[in-house]
Formats: sequence, C-alpha cells, structure tokens
Amino acid sequence: MKKKITYSKVLGVKNLTESTYIISLERGDFNFKAGQYLVLKVTGENKAREYSIYSPEDSPAIDLLIKEVDNGEVSKELKYMPIGTNVELTGPFGFFVLREDKNGLNNHYTFIATGTGISPFHSIILSNPDLNYEIIHGVRNGYEAYDSSDYQEDNYHLCTSREQSGNFHGRVTQYLTEKGIRKDSIYYICGNSAMVNEVTDLLEQNGIKPENIRTEIFF
Repeated sequence: MKKKITYSKVLGVKNLTESTYIISLERGDFNFKAGQYLVLKVTGENKAREYSIYSPEDSPAIDLLIKEVDNGEVSKELKYMPIGTNVELTGPFGFFVLREDKNGLNNHYTFIATGTGISPFHSIILSNPDLNYEIIHGVRNGYEAYDSSDYQEDNYHLCTSREQSGNFHGRVTQYLTEKGIRKDSIYYICGNSAMVNEVTDLLEQNGIKPENIRTEIFF
C-alpha cells in the first residue's frame, strides 16, 4: 500500500550544537506511532531522506533531530531552511514502536542509543509519561546529551567516550558490562550498525531472548 504524501512547511530550526539541530514542520493530518520514521523531501528537489520522528504523538508539529554530516547534502540544506519552505512528508514507516502484548506499558524498557539515535526514544518516552524505562545514551562529548532534561534524571545514563562529563566514561557496551544487564527488561537499540550488532550480541550472550531485543539502524 502506497503511503500518502503530506504537504507541509518548515516552522523553524533550533540549533542544539554546532552540527545538530531540530527542524520543526507543520503536521497537518500526518499521524504516526512513537518510534516510527518518515521520508522528507523538499518540494521541487530530487533529494529525499529518512528521519525518525523526535516529537511525541500529540505534538502539534513534527520535530526531527538531525545531525549535519560532511557529505550529507540534505542535512546541510535543512539546517538553513527558511521558515515557510515547502516540504513533502511520506509515511509513517517502521515497527520500532512499543510492543503490544498483555503487559503493554507495564513492561520495563531499556533504550540504548548512540548520538541522534536517541530520536525515536524521545518520541516514545514523551508520548508515554508513565513508562517504566531507562536510557543508556552513548556520545563523544557531554554537550551531545540532546534535551536530556526531558527524561527523568535517574533514568538517563550518559556515556561519554571522549571526556568524563557524563554519568559514565566509556562506550555503551562497557556500561552494560560493568553495570550489569537487567534480565526482565525489553531492549530497544538504535544507532550505527556496529554498535547495534555489538550490543545485540552482548545481550544474547547474557541470556536476553531475541524476541526481547528490537533494533533500528541509523546510517
């Protein structure tokens, strides 16, 4: 089934760091589940990119958390996009959403992300304020703890690899190894493929069943 295109406009851009920003878009009648992604295309151009949705399900706008990359034409262009620019949204796509089973929101969730891979978790947590969760967020520097105040302080664990400004100095795999792996949690992992594969292997080696591990690759 072909997804409908929603015609939208840029509402604004908010810089979080020198290279990372949030772009806000008119939502219109675009509906989604927290954890899903969309395809964004600037009207009249041939370039389109996939982005996880950063905002909660009840937000009047759609926010996307984007990191500007050296060879990324779209990420560089969107950063300086004038308010009112026409864009096209296709979707939503993906199944990286809270599992729907008999326990539902009563499950404990462990969200593991690197960099802007935290985007779907931001949407999930803000959409479900009573969720029982913890986040393990791996970044290089402490200033990359994007909107960390949106999470319960005790539930957010920042792992910094280049400096010691976070809760833990080292990679997310080191954190899991040293702090221990909770056996009764459902694990969601989002980031680059190497990290996702490494964490998945570590969880399975520690007795986490494959059906309790969900992954999303960020390129």
